[in-house]
Amino acid sequence: MTIIDGKRISAEVKQELKEEVDKIRENGGKIPHLAAVLIGDNGASETYVASKIKSCEQIGFKSSLIRRGSETTEAEVLEIIDSLNKDEDVDGFIVQLPLPDHINVDKVIEAIDPKKDVDGFHPINVGRMAKGLPAYISATPFGVLELLKRYKIETAGKHCVVVGRSQIVGLPMSLLMARNDYPGNCTVTLTHSRTANLKEICQQADILVAALGRPEFIKADMVKEGAVVIDVGITRVKDETKKSGFAIKGDVAFEEVAPKTSFITPVPGGVGLMTVAALMYNTLLASKKAIYS
Repeated sequence: MTIIDGKRISAEVKQELKEEVDKIRENGGKIPHLAAVLIGDNGASETYVASKIKSCEQIGFKSSLIRRGSETTEAEVLEIIDSLNKDEDVDGFIVQLPLPDHINVDKVIEAIDPKKDVDGFHPINVGRMAKGLPAYISATPFGVLELLKRYKIETAGKHCVVVGRSQIVGLPMSLLMARNDYPGNCTVTLTHSRTANLKEICQQADILVAALGRPEFIKADMVKEGAVVIDVGITRVKDETKKSGFAIKGDVAFEEVAPKTSFITPVPGGVGLMTVAALMYNTLLASKKAIYS
């Protein structure tokens, strides 16, 4: 059993990006600029955005944070997006989710210029990805692919079971694992909370991607011997033994599942760290006009 070290791989990716940005700076080129829009006072969102800004500093990107209160209207958010779309210095930007309930998430995502949609959520980028065209791939699935690639995990001909059908992770993950590429060429089964015989389907997986959002949902009896298990879940669970009062749990019951696997990602220290690295990679692509010329 090998634990996939997301911390090490994300550091490698960031270092590679930093070296490229250093060359751009030496040659007098434009430094990539990532902007983030943060609406409201969600604690987890604050943490995620802070880590993204910190990563920009480490790599050498320029970064901007547009922060507004939870009372901000949908129209005001759309005005911010329009301004960022038109700002020629901003290469890419994200609107941190979740948004307050009174704001239509789909309307916000669709307002983002696909050329600056480094989160890869816009329907045009999702559609291009599905067709195998150049596109910004959403950060979490991109991070998973990079982990599989750097650990040289064989995927061709394997049965990949994805648990969770979200538009951010599960759905794009299933499309990417089925594509004619590496990582890919899997036979993919996309499952969710209402899938009949879910346990039996998971037991067939050579590669199991857990992205349901239910802490420790995947138990040892759902995993076959030698499977590759990728845990995308990240949930705060009350734990009075911790100074913070909570523990971070994935969708996989790690201690009981790990001994059965050939490779497994931990939580924390696995996929989560890769999502930020993937976002940085997409931002570099945007600055180079590598997806949309």
